[in-house]
Amino acid sequence: MSSITYMIKNYKDLLSKVKKVTAQKELDLSSGEDLSIGIMNLISIEEHLFYTSQKTKDKKYLDLLNEVRLMRTDLLKEIIKDYEGEVWCISKHLLSASMRLMEVGTKELKKNDKKKAWDMFEKAYKLYSLFWGLNLGIVGGKDIKQKNDDEIDFLDEKSKKGGSESVFSKLGSLVQKAIDCCRE
Repeated sequence: MSSITYMIKNYKDLLSKVKKVTAQKELDLSSGEDLSIGIMNLISIEEHLFYTSQKTKDKKYLDLLNEVRLMRTDLLKEIIKDYEGEVWCISKHLLSASMRLMEVGTKELKKNDKKKAWDMFEKAYKLYSLFWGLNLGIVGGKDIKQKNDDEIDFLDEKSKKGGSESVFSKLGSLVQKAIDCCRE
């Protein structure tokens, strides 16, 4: 089974996309990062309200769930401005999966299994980076191509293959540069 990979035609084009996004004065990425973490927690609250409603058989939790869902939807609109196709749902599930993997990682850490915890944290960050790559316009539909591996091929200025790097590795480093939670 082949995996979806992202083909970036020109490494400099990718970097210019990141610079353009981070240079936009109306886009506060540190606030966006905080907001995305808040949204992750709202998704988690939705899950807990669902399970509580089923375990207690009390329908009042469904009303609370709906209120939290409406709030989460409203806040997600602040990050996801324009989208096509399933990008809205993909984005929501990327945040949700990232949060769940962080939770599993912290539980593994509590069991003193640092190797497994680290693996979960890496996967969580990869999904989180993909969320930002998708929503900052760094990765788009035209960049997606079916391929049998999970590498990005970067071309140098003379259109010769300049090297390969995992899509998640490249997105992770770009997101790390673009989003600085300590920026005032």
